[in-house]
Amino acid sequence: QVQVVESGGGLVQAGGSLRLSCTASGLRLDDVRMGWFRQAPGKEREGVACINWRSGTTDYADSVKGRFTLSRDNAKNTLYLVMNSLKPEDTGMYYCATGPRALFYRPCLPQEYNNWGQGTQVTVSS
Repeated sequence: QVQVVESGGGLVQAGGSLRLSCTASGLRLDDVRMGWFRQAPGKEREGVACINWRSGTTDYADSVKGRFTLSRDNAKNTLYLVMNSLKPEDTGMYYCATGPRALFYRPCLPQEYNNWGQGTQVTVSS
C-alpha cells in the first residue's frame, strides 16, 4: 500500500523560508514522479514543483522559479521542497503526491498524480 506523508508546514513572515518534507513508502521511486502541489482557499489545486525520480528532471511553476528548490534523499525515500523568499500569495495547503513515471517531460499537473498525502498548511504573513 502506497503511503505519502508530508511535514514541515507552518507560519512564517514574508521573506522567510520553510522546508517541507515528503516521504513515500510502498513503491519504487524509480517508477514514479513525485511532486508538490498547493491549494489556496477558493482556488484550484496547482502544481508547484515536480520531479521524475529516475531521470531527475524537474518542473517548477513560474511563480516559484528562483525561490523554491526540490531536493531528495534516496536512502530515505524523501523529497524536500525548500521555499525561500516566501510571499503571502504562497499561502495554502501543500500536498505531496506520486504518479506514474513519465518517459518524456511532463508538466506538473495534479490530475496526473494518484497517491496523495494529507497536506501541510503553509501560511505567510505580510
